[in-house]
Amino acid sequence: MRAADVSVSMSTVTEQTRAREAARILASQDLPGLVVVDGKGRPVTVLAGTQVLRMALPSYCQDDPALARVIDEADADVILAGIGDRTVADLLPAHRPDLPAVSADATLLEVASVMARSNVPLVAVVDRTRVMTGVITLDGLLDRMLGT
Repeated sequence: MRAADVSVSMSTVTEQTRAREAARILASQDLPGLVVVDGKGRPVTVLAGTQVLRMALPSYCQDDPALARVIDEADADVILAGIGDRTVADLLPAHRPDLPAVSADATLLEVASVMARSNVPLVAVVDRTRVMTGVITLDGLLDRMLGT
């Protein structure tokens, strides 16, 4: 089985995408992160859902999770207000991890090796021009490898 056989399409964002829109995509598709692509559709990095949370949560909640209790569940929408008009570029860490990529004909063992080495739960499948054609998630890879 090859990477092209197990890859799936996934919504992507660019660095100019509004952070609030990225958060909506993450939530609506139940994703752990989003692939950030350049203007030509080539994968650049991953925006982890935790980065969105880090930017959205008030600093006092991050410093002491017990203080998060002061925000009533009914007022939890205040959290997304912390994102404001920021973009994906604003949410990315200074030292961005490269998104690992494989060719469509990579074996599942190659994909597993790249994923394990990079410590990123997503691997982009790219064509000869490095344009992303799909992704393989850790869950998807394990499902295929375990035959579930």
